[in-house]
Amino acid sequence: MPPLEFVHTSTFRWTLAAAGAFVACTLMLFAFVYWETAAYMTVRIDGLLAEEKRIVVAEAPERRLTEIDRRLRNDPRRIRIAGLFAADGHLIGGNIESLPAGLEPDVPTDAVVVRVEAGHREIQDVRLLAHALPSGETVVLGRNIDEIADIARIVERSLALGLVPAVGLAVVIGMVLSLRAHRRLSEVNRKIRRIVAGDLRERLPTRGGADPFEQLAVSVNGMLDDIEALIQEIAGVGDDIAHDLRTPLTRVRVRLERGRNHATTVEELRAIADQAIAGLDQSLAVVTALLRIAEIEHRRRLEGFNQVRLAPLVREVGDLYDPIAEDKQVTLRLDAADEAVVHGDRDLLFEAVANLVDNAVKFTPEGGFVELALLRHEGESTIRVRDSGPGIPAIEREAVTKRFYRADKSRGTTGLGLGLSLVAAIVKLHGFRFTITAAPGCTAEIACPRV
Repeated sequence: MPPLEFVHTSTFRWTLAAAGAFVACTLMLFAFVYWETAAYMTVRIDGLLAEEKRIVVAEAPERRLTEIDRRLRNDPRRIRIAGLFAADGHLIGGNIESLPAGLEPDVPTDAVVVRVEAGHREIQDVRLLAHALPSGETVVLGRNIDEIADIARIVERSLALGLVPAVGLAVVIGMVLSLRAHRRLSEVNRKIRRIVAGDLRERLPTRGGADPFEQLAVSVNGMLDDIEALIQEIAGVGDDIAHDLRTPLTRVRVRLERGRNHATTVEELRAIADQAIAGLDQSLAVVTALLRIAEIEHRRRLEGFNQVRLAPLVREVGDLYDPIAEDKQVTLRLDAADEAVVHGDRDLLFEAVANLVDNAVKFTPEGGFVELALLRHEGESTIRVRDSGPGIPAIEREAVTKRFYRADKSRGTTGLGLGLSLVAAIVKLHGFRFTITAAPGCTAEIACPRV
C-alpha cells in the first residue's frame, strides 16, 4: 500500500469526520463554559459596583472623597477604579485620568480607562458604573475585568493542550484502522481472484469474531458452499443426462439401421419405427422432466399461487391410482378427512402427490398396501404416503431426491429417476417440508403450513 493511499479510504475519512465532530462539540462545550463563567462574573461585578455606589452616595458630600480614597487604599490587588468628577468633567479625586465618554447613568458598562496611581499611568479594561449626584458631580466606580480575559486564555490553553493530542490520536487511529481494513480487503480480494479463476474450494478468511465484516464473510462462504455443491451437481447431472439419453438414442439408431438392412415387409418397418418412436419418447420424457424441474426451481409459477383445498386434491390422486394399484394387486388406502387449505399451485401439488403415490405403487410388491392420508399435526397439514415396499436405506434418503439417482433395488424398474427430484423442487418452491423415513417400508411426508 503506497504511503499516503490510506488517506483516500472511507475508514480514514470517517475517522476524520468523527474527529471533526468531536472537535466541534468540544469547542462548543468550552465556549459555553466560558460564556457562562464570564456572564456569572459580570453579574457578580455589577452587584459589587451597585453596592459600592449605594455606600458612596449615602455618605455626606464632604465625606464622599474620603470614602473613595479609603476604598482605593484598601485595594491590594489593584482592581478597583473610582473617581469623583465635577460638573464640568474635571477630576476631583480618584484614580481615573478622565471621565470616559458614552457612560449612561446607573448602567454598568465595559470601558477602557487610564488608571493613574503614584505618577504611573496604566490602560485597563474595566467595568464602570456612573451615578450623577444632585450637586452636578458624577461618581464613577469600577473594577478591573482582566480576570475574564484570563479565563479566556485558560480556556484557549486547555483547548490547545486537549484537542491537539486528541486530533492526533484520531488521525493515528484512522491510519491504523485504514491499514487494517486494507490488509483484510487485500486478502479477501486475493481469495476472490482465486475463486474467479476457478478454485471453488477457496473461501474468504474468517477469524471467529462477531463484527459485520465477519458475518459477511461467513454468509459469502455459505453461498460459495452452495455454489460449489450446485456446480458439482450440474456436472453430475450433465453426465447422467448424457448417459440416460445415449442408451435410448443408441437403441433407436441400431433398430433403424437393422430395419433398413433387414426389413423385407411394410409391417416389419412399421414395427421397427414404433420401437424407434418409443425410444425417442423416452428421451423426450427425460428432457421434458428436466425442463419441468428447471421451470419449478426458477419460480416461474409463483404468480399462479392461490388457496388450495388439500382434501379434494388427495382424493383425486387416490381415484387416479386406485385402478393401477388394483391391477398390480396392491391395496390403496385413502384417508382425507382433514379439510385443510394451503397457499400454493394446485397443479404442482397434485403432480407432487401423484409422483409419491406412483413411486409407492410401483415399488410395493403384490399383496402389499399403499396408504395416502391427509393428517393434521401441530398446526400443520401433512400429506403422508406410506407403503409396505422394500423402503429406502438411511444412507440413500437424501440422495434419492437428486436427479437421475436410482437406488440399487430400483435398477430393474422402469423410470427416469426424476420423480422425487420433481417432488423436492415443488415442495421447495412452496416453502413446505419434505421428509422420507422408513417404519418399515417407506413413508414420505409433505408438511404444509395451514392458511
